[in-house]
Parts: sequence; C-alpha cells; structure tokens
Amino acid sequence: MKNIICDIDGVLLHNNELIPGSDKFIHRVLEQGNPLVILTNYPVQTGKDLQNRLGAAGINVPEECFYTSAMATADFLKHQTGSKAYVIGEGALTHELYKAGFTITDINPDFVIVGETRSYNWEMIHKAARFVAEGARFIATNPDTHGPAHSPACGALCAPIERISGRMPFYVGKPSSWIIRSALNHIDGHSDNTVIIGDNMKTDILAGFQAGLETILVTSGVSQLHDVDKEPFRPNHVFACAGDIDIV
Repeated sequence: MKNIICDIDGVLLHNNELIPGSDKFIHRVLEQGNPLVILTNYPVQTGKDLQNRLGAAGINVPEECFYTSAMATADFLKHQTGSKAYVIGEGALTHELYKAGFTITDINPDFVIVGETRSYNWEMIHKAARFVAEGARFIATNPDTHGPAHSPACGALCAPIERISGRMPFYVGKPSSWIIRSALNHIDGHSDNTVIIGDNMKTDILAGFQAGLETILVTSGVSQLHDVDKEPFRPNHVFACAGDIDIV
C-alpha cells in the first residue's frame, strides 16, 4: 500500500472552497488505510488550524496527517548546532521552534529564520540582515514569493535580507527534497513506496522528482497540460483533479 503526500491549495481547495471530488478522494484514501501526509509550504497555520480549514470544506482528516514547512523547519534545525533563533514569522512557526527546544531571541542568534507574517517591517529587515551578515545562518520556511492576489510570501520577505547581507537562505519547503524526506520520516515512510500529488510543476512535482517519488500532477490548480512540456522532468501521471485519481 502506497504512502501518499498530498498538497492542499489547487489540489483539495481553491482558497477555502472544496475542489469537487477531492473530499471523496481523501476519504477513500483514509478508508483504505494508506499512510497520508497533507503537506503545505504555508507555515502560518498549525495542524489543528488546517484540520479546521479542511473540515469546514467537508474534508475530515485527523490532525496528525498535516505537515507544514514550519514543522519541517523545526525538524531541519534539530539536526544543526545552535539553539538560539531570531524569527520573522507567526505563532505556528515559533510554536514548532519552541517544541524543538529553541530560544527565540534577538541577542546573538545562531539562526535567522523567516516564515510569513503581515507585520513585516523595517526593524525586522535591519536586524535580520545584520545578524546574517555577522554570521547567523539564514533559514527560510519556503521559497514562494507570493500567495493569492499577489500577497507577499516568504521568498519575498527574504529578498531584502538577502540583498543587504549578500547571503541566500536555505529554503526548507518545496521544491527542496528536505521537506519531502522530513514528511516521510513523520510517517516512517520510504520514497520508493510513496506518491506525491500536487498542482504545481515547479514545486510539488519537482520536489517529488528530486526525492525519488512517484508523481501525480492535477491540473485543477497552477500548472496546466501545456506547462508540462516546459520542464525537463515529467510527472508520472496527470489527472484533471484529485477526484479522478484511480491509481492509489
């Protein structure tokens, strides 16, 4: 029985609206007993928040099935030396870092960690750039530059810090294979028996390809059929939507 890693936006939901058939697909997967990770690059919501979001759309999934870039970032940092972090982000990210044993501080941090926040300001940019320039390691939850309606996302918040300090962050989220391997560890799974379902060739499918997973593109979100030929890699399968998937 295959492990399943499934994206949210563009696969299960559009904003907070159900993509028809995705509820039946997820409920079938749970009934079959497939190990399931619902994976998102968005670091602002906790597993409980995401459970409530999907539940409101009619998809009922246990909280432990959700895995975010904030969780993966905390997992990544557990494998590094240092325990102090200057954080630009919301409560879900700091919560995961506290759980991993980190001290959140602006005094000699070992890491500068950027997630997403609407309270981004000049002081944050200044402190983060100075800390990174002085040797703090620069970590970001995900490389996405924008969300719905071109709202600034993590990659955009990292840009001024990167320009000022001259250092690029390590991006934990998709398309990095780190988040895939972290999600697999979360369910004690292996890449050779896992399929990833996503709507974006440049994030979901690339991450799956780089991690050695079987890949399913659904064209209910970002990438369409004509986008497949633009990339040097290919998804293993293409479906119009999650409700049409019949191979897992």
